[in-house]
Amino acid sequence: MTTIDYFDNTGRDDVLSGGVKMIPIETAKGTFRVWTKRVGNNPRIKVLLLHGGPGATHEYLEACDSYLPGAGIEYYYYDQLGSYYSDNPNDPDLVNIEHYVEEVEQVRKALKLDQTNFYLYGQSWGGILGMEYALKYQQNLKGLIISNMMASIPLYNDYANNVLMPTMDQERWQKSNNLRQMKIIIIRVMKPCSWNNITSITFCVCPLNRGPNLSCVLSKRSIAIFTFRCRDLPSLAQKANYYTGIAPRI
Repeated sequence: MTTIDYFDNTGRDDVLSGGVKMIPIETAKGTFRVWTKRVGNNPRIKVLLLHGGPGATHEYLEACDSYLPGAGIEYYYYDQLGSYYSDNPNDPDLVNIEHYVEEVEQVRKALKLDQTNFYLYGQSWGGILGMEYALKYQQNLKGLIISNMMASIPLYNDYANNVLMPTMDQERWQKSNNLRQMKIIIIRVMKPCSWNNITSITFCVCPLNRGPNLSCVLSKRSIAIFTFRCRDLPSLAQKANYYTGIAPRI
């Protein structure tokens, strides 16, 4: 594929938006829109990127811009419902695997991806979502790529406790483990009215016994640090059961 072919937008309906499409998603709670952005053109290889979270955004996957165009790969950024550029229903009833699987399928149809070209990439929570999607809609996929995630949380817990944990700095681990007790504090603080003059807040996320952030395991030098835009905090608070131990960075 030549460079001219890769950037050929002939017949595309997203040219004036720079590849962006707001896709309507039908849910049990009404119709909402999710944000996607196409980069490149390749009729044989089209990759839909699933970010982590739930509640993260496509932004940390933008490193793809440094590598995938050079490989001639067409790819799509996508903010899942409740994340960044997409609508935020602020409804915890929509935060479940079944919803997100159907959401991905609706996005696939809207982008006209099929079994001849559709590759699904999932990182962290996105890896779980990718596996769940493949279990239900394998016939629509040409390939599945899973990054930083495992298929069994119980088996991973066993591996983390019996293999990874003994190799860690035990004093640092104990300090981070104590942050579990701070969960209720964060949930109480996360009120929409509290963030009028703040643009972002940073949390440290502990590796715990459940939740999609299990891949964020403590190293010997540091703990995992995440910064959320404050516009996302109300929904993040409602999804706090996924983040079973978070504390403000001190």
